[in-house]
Amino acid sequence: MVKNFNGQRLRQARLYNGLSINDLAEILGVTKQAISQYETQNVTPEFEKMRILTEKLKFPSSYFFQKDIYDVNTKTTYFRALLSANKNARLQQQVKLKHLAIIYQVLSKYLEFPNLNIPKFKYDDKLDFEQIALDLRNYWDIGEKPIDNISHLLEKNGIIVASYPVNQNNIDAYSQKLKVEGNDRYIIVLSNDKNLATRSNFDAAHELGHILLHDWNIDIEELPREDFKQQEREANYFAAAFLLPKNAFLRDVSLYPRDLKYYIELKKKWKVSISAMLIRANRLGVLTDNQYQYLMKQMAINNWRKREPLDNVLIKQEPILLNKSIEILMQNNIFNPQEFMDELAENQLSMKPEEVEMLLNLDKGTLSIEQKNESIASIIKIRDI
Repeated sequence: MVKNFNGQRLRQARLYNGLSINDLAEILGVTKQAISQYETQNVTPEFEKMRILTEKLKFPSSYFFQKDIYDVNTKTTYFRALLSANKNARLQQQVKLKHLAIIYQVLSKYLEFPNLNIPKFKYDDKLDFEQIALDLRNYWDIGEKPIDNISHLLEKNGIIVASYPVNQNNIDAYSQKLKVEGNDRYIIVLSNDKNLATRSNFDAAHELGHILLHDWNIDIEELPREDFKQQEREANYFAAAFLLPKNAFLRDVSLYPRDLKYYIELKKKWKVSISAMLIRANRLGVLTDNQYQYLMKQMAINNWRKREPLDNVLIKQEPILLNKSIEILMQNNIFNPQEFMDELAENQLSMKPEEVEMLLNLDKGTLSIEQKNESIASIIKIRDI
């Protein structure tokens, strides 16, 4: 059966790579109009153009002849630093997340992941971030102790966490809601470009704040600028309250609140940046505004605003649920690499192994498909004498 070229697949692959129509036209040596015809009228590129597409866009040729990637997204994707990230950069991450979501759905056919365990608290119109953070900690039975591995905590409670290069300085993390087999799921993607443990911890808590506090049925692109900034502030307030619970953190920070060296010790315990702890101490009233401003100036003088003490010491805790899923399937002989890639293709997602490895944060080569030579012993027999 002859398969037709799918222009929407070309558009998805272009966006996946962060390319504009102009960019792709230059790569192929064709006009913008030609690219538009490929994408909107399903005009099949010539063989040589197709070869370049598969090489530059990092997708096998079969990808461009499959059905459309169905819409797994709701209207909203919450981005850290959305206001400073251009639209193409946001679209690139949304398309990557679509591909990741389909991979997750394939894995869900064979593995039972933790159910979503997010409480539905009822509060008055005015949000009390301290209470919400404390209620969630109690609901998850973690008390007021430091959170050593927030990725594991989220995964344990049914939130999908991924970590891969975002390749955008102004996007640290993002989250999205989707449905899998009729059930709500949330995916949080953490950029591993910067590889800072404290930054990743706060990003994860910030996205958790969006999950708990905000509407997932709106089009965030249409929000007024001030409304968006308010949602970002609310997610930050929640993240600080969740990572640094009020009573326990007050007991610690009140001992030497104006000594920057003391905050280095607190950073070891709470796995939160010194800057964030100073903001939290000021918000809790332990530091006056003048004291806070003085300490922030000292941070700048010490050149700690860009690189704090312990940034190269604290180990970033990576999410493990997705990559361990592949390990479990292979160890139990459910799939070998070739069979897993074939399964994705059967679900309309032909991809190159290295791209799947990137999305799942797998070690390079985990899904490499090696053609095993047929054993010589199987075709040469010893004669009976």
